[in-house]
Amino acid sequence: MRLSHIPSTSAASVGEIPFIQGHLEGISKRLYHKLYGGSNSTQLRSFEFPHPDFSVQLTEFLVMGVAMWVSLNGLPRDSQSQVGSEISLLQERNKPDQSSYHIHYHSGLESIAFEHPMLGMGCEFSKLSACCSGTEESAPAPEARIDESEENSELTDVPPFHEYTIDQLRKATSGFAVENIVSEHGEKAPNVVYKGKLENQMRIAVKRFNRSAWPDARQFLEEAKAVGQLRNQRLVNLLGCCSEGEERLLVAEYMPNDTLAKHLFHWETQPMKWAMRLRVALYLAQALEYCTNKGRALYHDLNAYRVLFDEEGNPRLSCFGLMKNSRDGKSYSTNLAFTPPEYLRTGRVTPESVTYSFGTLLLDLLSGKHIPPSHALDLIRDRNLQMLTDSCLEGQFSNDEGTELVRLASRCLQSEPRERPNPKSLVTALIPLQKDSEVPSHVLMGIPDGNTALPLSPFGEACLRMDLTAIHEVLEKIGYKDDEGAATELSFQMWTNQMQETLNSKKKGDSAFRHKDFKTAIDSYTQFIDVGTMVSPTVYARRSLSYLMNNMAEDALKDALQAQIVSPVWYIASYLQAVALLALGRENEAQVALKEGSSLESKKNTN
Repeated sequence: MRLSHIPSTSAASVGEIPFIQGHLEGISKRLYHKLYGGSNSTQLRSFEFPHPDFSVQLTEFLVMGVAMWVSLNGLPRDSQSQVGSEISLLQERNKPDQSSYHIHYHSGLESIAFEHPMLGMGCEFSKLSACCSGTEESAPAPEARIDESEENSELTDVPPFHEYTIDQLRKATSGFAVENIVSEHGEKAPNVVYKGKLENQMRIAVKRFNRSAWPDARQFLEEAKAVGQLRNQRLVNLLGCCSEGEERLLVAEYMPNDTLAKHLFHWETQPMKWAMRLRVALYLAQALEYCTNKGRALYHDLNAYRVLFDEEGNPRLSCFGLMKNSRDGKSYSTNLAFTPPEYLRTGRVTPESVTYSFGTLLLDLLSGKHIPPSHALDLIRDRNLQMLTDSCLEGQFSNDEGTELVRLASRCLQSEPRERPNPKSLVTALIPLQKDSEVPSHVLMGIPDGNTALPLSPFGEACLRMDLTAIHEVLEKIGYKDDEGAATELSFQMWTNQMQETLNSKKKGDSAFRHKDFKTAIDSYTQFIDVGTMVSPTVYARRSLSYLMNNMAEDALKDALQAQIVSPVWYIASYLQAVALLALGRENEAQVALKEGSSLESKKNTN
């Protein structure tokens, strides 16, 4: 068998590790610890694996498993001179009677060798180049990493980037209603984020910048369009923007399950589990790697508020941090609690600065609170990891697992930028630490599956059946009790003659609606609405149903949308949108509206 650079040293067995088909990740993780743990010795090590018939899986194990953890990017700097990163596959077919697979490692030298006599294969790691060789031909070895089809593939179900008008976004957010604010600090924040809904029922998040944030409209559009080309399931993707006059707005996918900060620092039902924290770290590293590969290596203000959870409970990195508002790489301000040392010196954000911020996020995940990096590094140097880790995580991870994450965090927080790992290295280091990979994120998070609709109430069921008679009965029963805010706001005007005429139109419409004279109801409610003195979501809802009774679904949908603009969290408006959409044959959008109506109704009933 040909194995170059391997010294003639006797092999000492240090144990057996069963190779179970399909469990490559766990094996490579354990092997990594064995290799790294002995990097200061000069003893040749040999591991034996029972041999089932898995030649294809074995090849994948060699290239994707072991190489992942002995590559230059996967080991700390002090081991890079000891363990190399070249892969070469060697074939030998003259020992078919043997059935064990040997891995030989000699720390302190330039290579690691593997051989499987029955399959006639060997693998060697050195520092020169990556190649595969056999008795007849050689070919490049595939890069040692996990399948890119999941974390680095382009999404096709996200709509292309679009420029919206301010009127479209005002309508989508119910006039930028306070009830729709989802950003930290509410309406007092300099840049406010609203939740909203487009006419096609797509839920969106709209970031409205203060008027001094982006004075250069052209630069804003260029930046937004560039970020808007990114499409990845590890990102909260940017759907569009708006630049009209002094208005600057970004439109992104809506994430319904709060921020990492909420789940780490302000949790209500359960603390985040260790397995989920590891998943958050990996997914964020994958997001940063994707952005780096696409030429967007800079990320501003990477912190726990920039990480949001989608309907399935998966963490995603907000696209808003990819926008920079100056051409030289400077940011007008930074909201980071702990800024990288070089930022304090130069005021610039670099790719290495992003890695530093990632390190502070790892500290957040470890501790469940904000810890100054300098204090954390002191604890690490003193080996006082108990003070660093969240007490809520007791019993959920081993000392080795905690040590690996701490080691990675300390590498990210190096004062010298060039000593920090890049995003690809972060991904490589985090993959073997993953636990409970088969468990869905929403289960680990303890939140409902976003793809599972809440059970519908009787009113929701009536809307699903398009039972207009039953809907009419409900609207009659609830009356105007959901209009209290609007009525109170305008009560002082009721003494005027115009107001009296307006109220008479409403009363006439109510009488016609009660007696199922829907054409008269439409006319009377239209008179009430056109005057514009009072605004009533119930009137819009009643006219919407009246339109449905007269086979005017488009008009019914407009009124249902208008009712939601007036009252953003009113479940009746969402349900009526669903009925109108069903009448128009837009079933997928109708299901979204039904789901939203059910969610709003459930929240109302629990408050």
